[in-house]
Amino acid sequence: MRISVDRDVCIGAGQCVLTAPRVFTQDDDGLSEVLAGREDGHGSPLVREAARACPVSAITVREAGEAAEAGEAAEGPAD
Repeated sequence: MRISVDRDVCIGAGQCVLTAPRVFTQDDDGLSEVLAGREDGHGSPLVREAARACPVSAITVREAGEAAEAGEAAEGPAD
C-alpha cells in the first residue's frame, strides 16, 4: 500500500489525523501529511477510512500492484 496527500488540494480539515493518527499528521500550516516512514500505511486498517473521510479527496491509497501498473501505463508500451 502507498499513501499520498495532494497538498495542493488539502484544506487542513484534519479528518485523516483524527481517523488514523498513527499515519497522518498536520504541518505548521495545518495541511495534512503522511508521517515519515508511514507511507505504507503502517498496517493501519483505518487508512482507507481516513481517505474516505477527507472532504476534498486529497488522499490517495494505492495497493502495491496498482502503483506498479500505473507507472507502467504512464511510461507507455516498450519499443
